[in-house]
Amino acid sequence: MPASLTATAINCSLSAKGRASSTDAMLGVLAEHFAEQDVAVGDPIRIAAHNVKWGVMSDEGAGDDWPAIREQILASDILIFGTPIWMGQPSSVAKLVMERMDAFLDETDDAGRMPSTSKVAVAAIVGNEDGAHHVSSQIFQALNDVGWTIPAVAACYWVGEAMGSVDFKDLDHRPRKVTQTAKMVAANAAHLARLLKQAPYPG
Repeated sequence: MPASLTATAINCSLSAKGRASSTDAMLGVLAEHFAEQDVAVGDPIRIAAHNVKWGVMSDEGAGDDWPAIREQILASDILIFGTPIWMGQPSSVAKLVMERMDAFLDETDDAGRMPSTSKVAVAAIVGNEDGAHHVSSQIFQALNDVGWTIPAVAACYWVGEAMGSVDFKDLDHRPRKVTQTAKMVAANAAHLARLLKQAPYPG
């Protein structure tokens, strides 16, 4: 029996309100397929609903909610990084999260390994405009720079018609390609996370 794994999902939507978003919907798709791989995914953390301060340290002082979120992320084997596309780019909230992870560069162990070393990251991306490949390239390069491992086929995305009015959460039927991709993202990420858990990077 393969080892059980855990994943933390973050939602980098701009809205702090609890209403369901298309990013939530895509995170839900991935959670379904991660469950098939014996990966437990907790409820998504909506970053905008917390007081995550701007900065590049792991703790930006009194009232900063990032330290607790950071702890939860690093306690898991897999990070599911969810973001909408805005102006062809990751949301500003997504960039805030990536900037806060910059602190990992100075938090290495005796072997030079960052806190995220031997942990896997994938992306859930939605938007009604072009840009999914650009967004995934920005996310993955930034996450890789701060220690995360990116598996093959690591992004599950959906983009609607440019300037369109239909969101992913409003679709009557889930596109077959989204399901196929989500299944592969989950399988590849779980496989890689198990390998790294058994044999971490030496540093």
